[in-house]
Amino acid sequence: MILSRRHLLAGGLPVAGLAVAGFSALAACSPAKPAGPRALSDLTLRAATYRGNLETFFQAAGVADTPYKLAKSEFVGGNLIAEAINAGALDVGGMSEIPPIFVAGAPGNQVRIVAVLQGDVNNQVVLVPKDSAAKSFADLKGKRIGYVKATTSHYILLRLLAEAGLTWADIKPVALSPQDGLAAFSSGAIDAWVIYGVIVQQARQAGARVLRTALGILSGNYLIAAAKSALDDELKRQALGDYLGRYAKVTDWVNADGARWAQARAAATGVPAALYLREFQERSGPTRLLKVSDAAIASQQGVADTFAVAGLIPGKVDVRPLWDDRLNSALRDG
Repeated sequence: MILSRRHLLAGGLPVAGLAVAGFSALAACSPAKPAGPRALSDLTLRAATYRGNLETFFQAAGVADTPYKLAKSEFVGGNLIAEAINAGALDVGGMSEIPPIFVAGAPGNQVRIVAVLQGDVNNQVVLVPKDSAAKSFADLKGKRIGYVKATTSHYILLRLLAEAGLTWADIKPVALSPQDGLAAFSSGAIDAWVIYGVIVQQARQAGARVLRTALGILSGNYLIAAAKSALDDELKRQALGDYLGRYAKVTDWVNADGARWAQARAAATGVPAALYLREFQERSGPTRLLKVSDAAIASQQGVADTFAVAGLIPGKVDVRPLWDDRLNSALRDG
């Protein structure tokens, strides 16, 4: 099942509101609520996935034999996963450092960061057409630059502007989805594009040139978040720890054989394996699932501060309360 914001708003939230509104009237006549799961085998852990990402390859990596039921729902963005966790629709899911920042101040925020997925930053880039005269980011002053709002793409653009001594007013920023961005870039509607993922390889195959990667800009930290309510439940917390341990084994499986990983992703997405293999060969480092650490918290704080200075969030956000180290025993040190 692929979940969008429309599904969340049209499906989960109104039902939750109805349940709250009708609670008083139903309490007197409703039967006693059944007891919750008493063993892992009775429990269902609700996990978010992205098509072609690590969490969809438990079976291929030989770690799918969970002692609990695993209900997976496919999402198209980390912001939607953060919303789903807050809506009570998910127990665990991955995202970049950015989505938790935007929900940090929400009343009753349920998003808690429990692990760091350290991965590639060379697949997050600034692309220009092959015949572009630009030699550095500063050469893009006054140009139309595409980016994906409230993502690492947005953050990279902010950082590169500052690095080049430019401001938002010095360029013509164009917020686009990755799919719309590809069409705009291919047609010449934008002069440069800050983008991520295998779509970078697709654009390069069509002739695009990498002006700059995110190496030295991004930390490479992608986050695994869980619902606070799940962490507070002893049985679900046990399941979450097991899930993270299996996730770490998937990273080992990926790192061991890039060609196998490329073929598996190609089968899952329809994108040629050669593009995934090139992405793997050019990556900035191996993929690792790591413990919550002060360094990871400081990295996200820097991202939050950048967004605050740019006026993209109401004010300074303290990210430390978003982090929860109760699952560290299931994870590795950095």
